[in-house]
Amino acid sequence: MCRAFVEQVEDNPIIAAVKDDEGLRLSLTSESSVIFILYGDICTIPNIVKRIHDAGRTAMVHVDLINGLSSRDVALDFIKTSTVADGIITTKNALIPHAKELGLNTVLRYFVLDSLALINMEKGAKPGVPQPDLVEFLPGIILPDMIKRIKSISRVPVMAGGLISDKAGVMNALSNGAVAVSTTNPKVWFL
Repeated sequence: MCRAFVEQVEDNPIIAAVKDDEGLRLSLTSESSVIFILYGDICTIPNIVKRIHDAGRTAMVHVDLINGLSSRDVALDFIKTSTVADGIITTKNALIPHAKELGLNTVLRYFVLDSLALINMEKGAKPGVPQPDLVEFLPGIILPDMIKRIKSISRVPVMAGGLISDKAGVMNALSNGAVAVSTTNPKVWFL
């Protein structure tokens, strides 16, 4: 686990997740020190990362959402060498080992839609399985007892994302064990 990255997230627990250029522009005026990039393609992603770095922020690329990339190790090589991003976000556990080899920070996303998601989380948290720096569960507005259950399953810190649209949603996640929240909602970035 990259302790410096986790501490950065813990110190500033509202993460701006951007899905377009306007969101990126606005996120760079917020206090978010980590920016999740949820858009772009292989031609635009290097410049998006550069804009975030120029603003003194940490750039995390959701590799699954970048047009022109596949869910293979070579995509991570591209992120590392051609964008110089600080890390990746992915729903693919198989990408975590290579990302760690490259020295990238890692966030593994899980969509908690049913009990199968929890089973997959448990499988991913077994000893011997390379761990991401953070696990993010979506939607982030789930019940407090479910947040606590996810936290008990994970071997790394957990964060909440998705559908968090107000201070109550942020406080629910943080007070029940999440170390941070990510959101595309600019109102939350400026709480």
